[in-house]
Amino acid sequence: MALSASLYLRQNQSLVMTPQLMQSIQLLHMTHLEINQFIAQEIEKNPLLELASNDEIIGDAPETATDSAAQSEAEGDVDRTSASDWYEEGKDGALSEGMDANFGEAYSDEASPTPAAAPELIGQWKSMPGSGSSGEAYDLEDFVAGHASLRDHLEQQLPLAIRDPADRLIAAALVDQLDDTGYLHCALADIAAHFTTDIRHVERVLDRLQSLDPPGVFARSLSECLAIQLRQRDRLDPAMLALVNNLTMLAKRDFASLKKLCGVNEEDLVDMLSEIRKLNPKPGSDFDRTVSEAVVPDILVRAATDGSWMIELNSDVLPRVIVNQIYAASVTRKGVQRTADQAFLSECLQNANWLTRSLDQRAKTIMRVATEIVRQQDAFLRHGVNHLRPLNLKAVAEAIKMHESTVSRVTANKYMLTPRGLFELKYFFSVSINASDSGDSHSAESVRHRIRALITAETPEAVLSDDDIVTALRESGIDLARRTVAKYREAMNIPSSVQRRREKRALARAATA
Repeated sequence: MALSASLYLRQNQSLVMTPQLMQSIQLLHMTHLEINQFIAQEIEKNPLLELASNDEIIGDAPETATDSAAQSEAEGDVDRTSASDWYEEGKDGALSEGMDANFGEAYSDEASPTPAAAPELIGQWKSMPGSGSSGEAYDLEDFVAGHASLRDHLEQQLPLAIRDPADRLIAAALVDQLDDTGYLHCALADIAAHFTTDIRHVERVLDRLQSLDPPGVFARSLSECLAIQLRQRDRLDPAMLALVNNLTMLAKRDFASLKKLCGVNEEDLVDMLSEIRKLNPKPGSDFDRTVSEAVVPDILVRAATDGSWMIELNSDVLPRVIVNQIYAASVTRKGVQRTADQAFLSECLQNANWLTRSLDQRAKTIMRVATEIVRQQDAFLRHGVNHLRPLNLKAVAEAIKMHESTVSRVTANKYMLTPRGLFELKYFFSVSINASDSGDSHSAESVRHRIRALITAETPEAVLSDDDIVTALRESGIDLARRTVAKYREAMNIPSSVQRRREKRALARAATA
């Protein structure tokens, strides 16, 4: 068989992911904070991009300089005409004596200077009366208290609690081993070996450190943390110590065993439990200065007068970017000599136009997805979480004729403000649970809400087991397995029926005692 070389022409289609297309996809997934950071970077690189002001968004045209000057001159004539009635001629502009007012001391600038209380301290105290500084020279940061960390708070107490220099070195090393919650996670033997001392020496230093503020700091376990706080309150008696040492039984609500271990009756045990609840299991959490970001809604939904829903994008988080066409045209008219400058301006104009189109397309996509979600969850907005419908990304994507991945990116980290509250868009997408009577399926979120409502309404004499919850749900038209009920209950941090029965009966006996 002979081999020969030949040329063929063939056409085929392929999808190419350009950098601009990839960034357009990433814009859908970004939050409004990430969008603002991205736009700030683009404006810094691109001289043709600008942030639009509210006036430019509304479309108000600024008045010309000639009109502004004429208007100000006209207003000045009116002011001079009206002000002449308040002055008397021949008194150099003094106010008429007919007005019963003295404006000589109305303003601090015109009043006599206040003498300094301590002239030798004027350089140290800028806010001292008579220092000569006006109110505009005040620096507000001079009056703001700094945020002390847990380490700073403890280091301020060390000189008063520990006087020996060697003990202070050990104490400083122990302070370095604290975590953010105030717990000590290190072996005392390692600290003793590092300072070539006895471990009992380190334990004595640790015992003094555990008396510092906040109560419970330098604890090595939850039991020790609670015991330290109870000791400082003078409540660590043998019964309370036995309770603190058996927190596992307390978590299981095994009150019968706890009463035997502590040697107390039902009423005393309930009082001890209320005392435990007042303690702080994380003493260092009060010094956590992590800045929490406020959730700002991207979509606003409110009821219209005709019974429908008004859906709009939040203008406060919408990025306002415009292309400075005037500057681009002026640069083009001047003419650019070098080819590199021409290529740079052409690329900047192309990127600026692409960014504005991408942001506009992002806003339209978010609006389409939000509108479809509101249409699907109309019953939830009107009647509450019991009427939340099961919904998936595919149903929304088919309704608005988009890809599933696009809907997934739009709903990520986006929030909707509704009359029912503020919800993430992902909240409206939940698993479908079949109905027991072949009716409409139920949302998993609404089923969890019903389980929580059933458990909240139970009494100490009639605590519902998981089988009882399954029966109650089946009577309301929800077909759910027992293991699924147990999974939902544990996900909501609700104890079992045995533990709930023990706790409710103990509280009921204590209330009637």
